[in-house]
Amino acid sequence: MLDIIVDYIPVFIVGGILCLIAQIVIDNTKLVSGQILVIYITLGVILTAIGIYEPIAKFGKAGATVPLTGFGYSLVKGTISAIHKNGFIGIFTGGLTATAGGICAAIVFGFIMALLGRAKTKM
Repeated sequence: MLDIIVDYIPVFIVGGILCLIAQIVIDNTKLVSGQILVIYITLGVILTAIGIYEPIAKFGKAGATVPLTGFGYSLVKGTISAIHKNGFIGIFTGGLTATAGGICAAIVFGFIMALLGRAKTKM
């Protein structure tokens, strides 16, 4: 039981820090949520490309790979893997192949929620 708790601590630390940073940006800037989402994905790509995000992902596990920075991380890792496997064409196929499951789940669950809920315009 204690092993399970100890395994979750890094997940909550890393995920919590990523959420804390996003909340600070929301509270102190005029950026809208879409802009912050793009910044987080791009930040994940950049940090992975320069070798910083890999140790964070190994330490934080799902706390680092589930948030949007993790999506950027998955794009880069998939692209690098596809380049090694397929050469130049991997630049175009790797990121999509690596993230296809998450993208598909987002579409399916978004569609289900659209059927179950009623969209309302915010005023």
